[in-house]
Amino acid sequence: MTPPPSVFPALEPLLPRVAKPVQYVGGELNAQVKDWDTAAVRWALMYPDAYEVGLPNQGIQILYELLNERPDVLAERCYAVWPDLEALMRENGVPAFTVDAHRPLGAFDVIGVSFATELGYTNLLTALDLAGIPLHSADRGVDHPVVIAGGHAAFNPEPIADFIDVAVLGDGEEVVGEITDVVAAWKADGRPGGRRELLLRLAETDGCYVPGFYEVSYGADGAIASVEPTDPRVPARVMKRTTVDLDDWPYPKAPLVPLAETVHERASVEIFRGCTRGCRFCQAGMITRPVRERSLETIGKIVDSAVRNSGFDEVGLLSLSSADHSEIAEITKGLADAYEGTNTSLSLPSTRVDAFNIDLANEISRNGRRSGLTFAPEGGSERIRRVINKMVSEEDLIRTVSEAFGQGWRQVKLYFMCGLPTETDEDVVQIADMAHNVIRAGRAAAGHNDVRCTISIGGFVPKPHTPFQWAAQAHPTVIDERLRKLRAAVNANKLGRNVGMRYHDGEPSLIEGLLARGDRRVGRVIERVWREGGRFDGWSEHFSYARWVDAAAAELEPLGVSLDWFTTRERPREEILPWDHLDSGLDRDWLWEDWQDALSGREQDDCRWTPCFDCGVCPSTGADIQVGPSGTTLLPLTVVRGPGAGG
Repeated sequence: MTPPPSVFPALEPLLPRVAKPVQYVGGELNAQVKDWDTAAVRWALMYPDAYEVGLPNQGIQILYELLNERPDVLAERCYAVWPDLEALMRENGVPAFTVDAHRPLGAFDVIGVSFATELGYTNLLTALDLAGIPLHSADRGVDHPVVIAGGHAAFNPEPIADFIDVAVLGDGEEVVGEITDVVAAWKADGRPGGRRELLLRLAETDGCYVPGFYEVSYGADGAIASVEPTDPRVPARVMKRTTVDLDDWPYPKAPLVPLAETVHERASVEIFRGCTRGCRFCQAGMITRPVRERSLETIGKIVDSAVRNSGFDEVGLLSLSSADHSEIAEITKGLADAYEGTNTSLSLPSTRVDAFNIDLANEISRNGRRSGLTFAPEGGSERIRRVINKMVSEEDLIRTVSEAFGQGWRQVKLYFMCGLPTETDEDVVQIADMAHNVIRAGRAAAGHNDVRCTISIGGFVPKPHTPFQWAAQAHPTVIDERLRKLRAAVNANKLGRNVGMRYHDGEPSLIEGLLARGDRRVGRVIERVWREGGRFDGWSEHFSYARWVDAAAAELEPLGVSLDWFTTRERPREEILPWDHLDSGLDRDWLWEDWQDALSGREQDDCRWTPCFDCGVCPSTGADIQVGPSGTTLLPLTVVRGPGAGG
């Protein structure tokens, strides 16, 4: 295959005419450009959002580095282009491109798309169309790339089933190598059986779901009647992939350093994967079970490599709840000791009140600034926190923030959700009481009035593979009215002057709910919205609720279903859900029983420290919960000190 020419000569004259042109030029520190001819398989890794959001994405960075370590593989990156550049590209015939070597997207063997949110679906269609790739999988030929979806949204890929060829369920580290081997063998054999044979081989690969080989039928009530494989080589159920030993996959070792400002500018290290806290709203916690911890030694190696290769002055210790690592005290103290005297600081982007203590906070901030503490009670009342299984007491929160304010912190941010199952107005209004109590406690502990509390509220979206997958979603009018009452309650007390309030209205959440729990019929809504100009739906300035509502009415109602049918309707136990044939390892009966416990306000303990609750994950994935002590230590890091060290 002749190497495709770079599109940069045609792209470059357009860049002075767009906002933030630097995001399209590539050449970042640790970016890679490999020889096209020496690669047997060529991957384009796409994050379907803007560069500033996509470049720091941990999943893309891991796969980019991992694939490029193979001598027979080439991997480049692609991000969504803003509408100003899209218009110019269409006008001048410039195809979708990668930022590394500006090769046209349509020339690659595989396009791997990582969806962190369903609101990126329209951006996928833009990229495919700009690349000259047919939108529908059924219309693609043997020379078109295989379009593979991954990320959390891939656990229900049915709304985009017409547009993708494959969905990968679960962890990507091992399966991308197996996909590469399948594609390489098929190409080396002369591409026998054409595109259909390649897709069949991928369907036989564990964790790979090929929607085109499944036929969906619907009943008179609008619900799914059956989902059946159409080829004997295709499994009836597809099981997620689970990377058992994270120490075997110490990535990223050399994180990309952005040229333009991005949402996170730090070296990020995943210290463990999975969560067994059992928060019933949390899809990420459910689908990434079981807990698998990285050892202290491996964490030390990754941090050392990442800081040396990037120059970042902040290291983020990532997980769904980082303070839950069984050796978090040893990790933070060891890293703080190693980097003391440099300007390299630590951060724990995700912590729980009941796993947090002031010693941990002091270690984190020892080499850096005390910017503020962030916690997520999620619900304003104790009753609603029992429903969602987020058992953080207000007393624990007040005790923690009091100690922090007493030791010099000045600000705390609290995250909540609105529209939770069984929620009442009073549950939401109690958020104001909690914020006022935080201010009172902070003033008493600090000895002055200069303390702040910011409350951030998002609309709740029921997600697949959680106990709330059967729940009715609150309508935007309900959420917006509750938020109005909350704002009034915050401002009813003079302490409200020290409380900041940020919130998202309910409209984008409802559309996210349609895309999260929709079936294949929703694909025609996505396509219609895209054809009518829908882009960057995760950005408030680009999102149009009316466009989605009108498209849903036009496309769904002739089929006997509607936007409300997919969102504000509670599902019965026996209904076949669009993702029931996709196995996250969680037992469906266990999820239903936990849903009933939620409605009764019954709590579920963390199974790391209690007997097994039979959720089904460990036996189905062949992996067990991993907790320390690991018997290892942090590497004795030799940190380069001096002017600019670590940053």
